[in-house]
Amino acid sequence: MELLSVNVGVPRLNPWKGLAATGIDKRPVEGPVAVTAPGPKGDGRVGLAGDRAYDVKHHGGADQAVYAYAREDLDRWEGVLGRPLAGGVFGENLTTRGVDVNGALIGERWRIGADVVLEVAVPRVPCGTFQGWLAREGWIREFTVAAEPGAYLRVVAEGEVRAGDPVEIVHRPGHEVTVALAFRALTREPELLARLSPAQALPEEARELVRRRTGAGRAGRPG
Repeated sequence: MELLSVNVGVPRLNPWKGLAATGIDKRPVEGPVAVTAPGPKGDGRVGLAGDRAYDVKHHGGADQAVYAYAREDLDRWEGVLGRPLAGGVFGENLTTRGVDVNGALIGERWRIGADVVLEVAVPRVPCGTFQGWLAREGWIREFTVAAEPGAYLRVVAEGEVRAGDPVEIVHRPGHEVTVALAFRALTREPELLARLSPAQALPEEARELVRRRTGAGRAGRPG
């Protein structure tokens, strides 16, 4: 398991949401990139140096510090879309190889390189910017139905990452809530929400949704 590329956003106009800019145009960078915990959502900070979020209401912050997508899933989408897909084109910061990103458990932790540890937090949910960027009518629905969303990760241990770094799973929680399952429950299949209850590493917003829809009692984050 390894990083194929580390991708940082190039600001560009965002006509699809009526915002001044978007950072969805992620491009591979050479050399090490610093990874730090960005703090709460609201100011555009993300986990990789040189990158940022512009739709600060919906993106950035601790629970969306880093976005990872698997090269294997990009390869499948190449066949569907009929065009090559470079690392970073889905807006991911980390393009991985050999990592089952959608099969990762919520709360699973990855060590990347010597120092960085990231925790799987929540699946990516597609938006109008993503559809506009790919210039494909119906893309939001198509991506959602496929249920291969990739994962947002929070930063547990800071450091530097670079292309070629090994990825090691250093912790797997004792439940069966995968990124793909969480995505299905939070989007098209709300009847699955009750199955997310064991995943206490989900962001508070998602856990509150589970509580409201299932009547589950409040539970704190594990230590």
